[in-house]
Amino acid sequence: MERLPSQTAFVFPGQGSQAVGMGRALAQAYPEAREVFAQADDLLGYALSRLMWEGPAAELNDTRHTQPALVVHSVAALRVLQKHAPDLRPAFMAGHSLGELSALIAAGSIPFAQGLRLVKARGEAMHAASGGQGGMAAILGLDIETLEAICQQASTDEARVEIANDNCPGQVVLSGHKKALEQAMALAQAQGARRVVPLAVSVAAHSYLMAAAQEAFNQAIEATTIQAPQVPVIGNIHARPLRTADDVRADLRDQLTHRVRWTESVRYLLAQGVTTFIEVGTGNVLSGLIKRIDRKTTRLTCGTPEDCPQVSARYRSNEA
Repeated sequence: MERLPSQTAFVFPGQGSQAVGMGRALAQAYPEAREVFAQADDLLGYALSRLMWEGPAAELNDTRHTQPALVVHSVAALRVLQKHAPDLRPAFMAGHSLGELSALIAAGSIPFAQGLRLVKARGEAMHAASGGQGGMAAILGLDIETLEAICQQASTDEARVEIANDNCPGQVVLSGHKKALEQAMALAQAQGARRVVPLAVSVAAHSYLMAAAQEAFNQAIEATTIQAPQVPVIGNIHARPLRTADDVRADLRDQLTHRVRWTESVRYLLAQGVTTFIEVGTGNVLSGLIKRIDRKTTRLTCGTPEDCPQVSARYRSNEA
């Protein structure tokens, strides 16, 4: 089956996809990837690559390290893909939460060095905002409308819970004050949720409790050079293309306190004629979510020495 760039989107993973060893084989196999990891170590002032490749896992899972690690692996994989398929220019890019920063770097909206500093600031701001009063939980088997009603019922003026991630039909993540979250979890179980899973996180991401983190992140955004993306990037806030520098800034200024509209983002791409999704970076979490949204899609991954050349080979004979 011929695959055309005009029917293809690059997607970039967010937190939860990290694993010790991530990117190591890619760096060993390709000088383009090694260069990205070396540049990242230099820019950050510590051996992020060693932490990614050797652990320990607890340190890698610290959001201050997780966030740059995922972005660096995505950019390294992208460089390998660009080397082997230079004419592959996708119609769109999108990233899940943190992955939106990877997408913006890939789309030429933010230079890699400045983007990595921005990601570092994002991780530090979120870490500093973890005051222990918030939490998150995954709810499986209930639709978004039911969960919106549950959040409203469980929230008070003093303690609120919100939808953080609309990942795919039947998989939604809630975030907010622990008191309201616990109430929402109980209501979800009473409404017939298939599973209710508290997440092992220290922050209530994509909720009102991230207001202080968002303010700190916004200061870093103001200090970052941002240009119009060379490829439209689907923003997390409205699930629509970010086409200008102002679009990008507006989306990022709300990113930490608003939900990730991943289901809507994928459905928008499908409506634009996208049939193939290439997950660039660590793992295949997004590929699984996209399959749940539309099983007829083609889902490819590009993060290891084995799969990046296979992806590029599918496009090499096509004209961009």
